[in-house]
Amino acid sequence: MARQPRRNEGKGWLPATDRAARPGLRRTVPVAPDWLWGWHPVVAALSNAARGAPKRLLATPERARELAARFPALPAAEIADAQAIARLLPPGATHQGLALRTAPLEPLPLAELASPAAGVLVMLDQVTDPQNVGAVFRSAAAFGARGVIMQDRHAPPFTGVLAKAAAGALDVVPHARVVNLARALDELENLGWRAVGLAGEAGDDLADVLDSRPTVLVLGSEGEGLRRLVGEHCDVLARIPMPGGFESLNISAAAAIALYEATRPRR
Repeated sequence: MARQPRRNEGKGWLPATDRAARPGLRRTVPVAPDWLWGWHPVVAALSNAARGAPKRLLATPERARELAARFPALPAAEIADAQAIARLLPPGATHQGLALRTAPLEPLPLAELASPAAGVLVMLDQVTDPQNVGAVFRSAAAFGARGVIMQDRHAPPFTGVLAKAAAGALDVVPHARVVNLARALDELENLGWRAVGLAGEAGDDLADVLDSRPTVLVLGSEGEGLRRLVGEHCDVLARIPMPGGFESLNISAAAAIALYEATRPRR
C-alpha cells in the first residue's frame, strides 16, 4: 500500500516515494522548503531583486501569459497543468496556477532595520503559527510599518504556507531575527525607539499611550501573551479596549488594530 506523505521535520512536505506506482500519478521530486505558490506571493517574489533569478517557475498556460506580460525580461515559465503543480506542493495548497522555487529571504541586522528611528516596527514574542505571522506581515504592509522583528527560535520559517498567508507582504516588509528580544528592545531604545507592549491586563488603552515618537509594537502569543522579561523591557504596556466584553483577539487581528492605531496621524 502506498505510504502517506510525511512531515520532513520543518523542511516542508515530502510526497510519497512510490507515487509513480499509483495509477494516474507520476512520481515527483521532494518538496523543497523554498517553494512559493499563489499569484500574490509569486509576483511579489519575482519583483524582489533580493531573491535573485528564479530557480524554477511553473505556471498554467493562462498564468504563464500573465507573467510574460508583467515580467517580459524573465525567462518563460514552465507550462504545467494545475494537477502537476499541486503534486509539488503541500496537500491543499491553493496555488492559483503558479509555483515558484526561489532563494530564501535573508533577515536584516536589527540596527539596519531600525535606523534611522521613524515610524512603526512590529515585534513578535514567540508567535509560532505561520498563518498568524503571515497575516501580521500583511497588516504591516497595509499600514506602512518599517519592519517586523522575530526571534531566531520560537518563530516559524518563511515557508510557502506563511508566504501565502502574507499575500506577497514578505517581499515588501523587511524583517530582522534576533536571539534575545529583551536585549533587542534595549538596542532599539538606544536607537531612539519607544516600545509599547500589548497586554490584556494593562491599565491604559493603546490610543492613550501612543504619540508621534518612533514606536515598536510588541505582541505576544495568543495563549501566553508577552513573556514577563519582554514586558519589563517595554516602556509602557497597553490594552486594546473591547467594550463587547470578549476576552481576547487573535494575534493577527490585534496586530492589525494596533498598527491602525499606531499609524494614525497625531499631534
